[in-house]
Amino acid sequence: MKTWKVIVTDYIEDDLNWEIEHFAKMDNVQFEICQLKTASKEELIAKVRDADVIVVNMALFDAEVIDSLENCRLLIRHGVGYDNVDVEACTRNKIRFAYQPDYCATEVAEQAVALIFACTRQLFRSRAILEESSANGIWDFRTLLPMHQMHRQTLGILGCGRIGGRVHRMMKPIMGRVIVCDPYIDERQKGALGIQDADVVSFDDFLAQSDIISIHTPLNDETRYMFDRAAFEKMKPTAYVVNTARGGVINTEDLIWALDEKQIQGAGIDVYEVEPPPAELKLFEQDRATLSAHLGWSSVEAGWEIRYKIVDDVIACIEDRKPVNTVNTEIDMLLEGKNYREV
Repeated sequence: MKTWKVIVTDYIEDDLNWEIEHFAKMDNVQFEICQLKTASKEELIAKVRDADVIVVNMALFDAEVIDSLENCRLLIRHGVGYDNVDVEACTRNKIRFAYQPDYCATEVAEQAVALIFACTRQLFRSRAILEESSANGIWDFRTLLPMHQMHRQTLGILGCGRIGGRVHRMMKPIMGRVIVCDPYIDERQKGALGIQDADVVSFDDFLAQSDIISIHTPLNDETRYMFDRAAFEKMKPTAYVVNTARGGVINTEDLIWALDEKQIQGAGIDVYEVEPPPAELKLFEQDRATLSAHLGWSSVEAGWEIRYKIVDDVIACIEDRKPVNTVNTEIDMLLEGKNYREV
């Protein structure tokens, strides 16, 4: 009987005792956990080179690391985004790459909605006003920015998939209008959300019309730095941008410029280009920025859900079944001996 070597390269849970106990009951699994998120590439390769199944959270699996894998049949990303994994290298090496797109979709949508309200109702600025007024014995609202009724405003959703669609459902009854910028949205999605054709707009129209923008797109070559100086210049000076997707969708330096120059009114940010962000990040000094600690994923329920899903995917591989969600679906043709580039 083949013994399967399963390695977790890095994890965010307090411990993986449940997984250890689960795999200990399986005679054909050698289960190992590590914390290699910040390890050198050499150390990472040495640890995973002979693994059959690898579970990765944030460790970088670039082409060099993936090309070094000798036995790997399945690489699993602990999460939704996978910009730390070279998918093409996985396919080239006949490695199936799986992820958990259904994980924490509700939680991220709730985080986005929370940031929308925190920005538009200026909750953090309100706390400062409260403390200053309390100390002076008189209300002073001079630093309060203009606030508007949300049912008179337009919410723009960039990317209307699992998470963006949830935000659409949650916010549509509140907003005056909800528009969508998503070149990949199909008729089924539009029908399920009640989106009219007129509410699906180009990126330039999206920037010009939105009073609040909520970003729900993956980070890739198409979306990196979508929000740069040129994009901010097309937005309303009263607009807010909220990002719970990936930090690299926004050029941080250009966002700081837009806030400093009052090109936009504010921002709600849960994700950063470097995580955790460096202490000297100038965004910390910007009182028009509402910042949270990349907590969109966080809930007790989501934490257990993803653990169950990953263990199920590992067992599926051992039993010669496919994981629930494969990223590089062309791997099926490749494993059948076909050239997927010619199909």
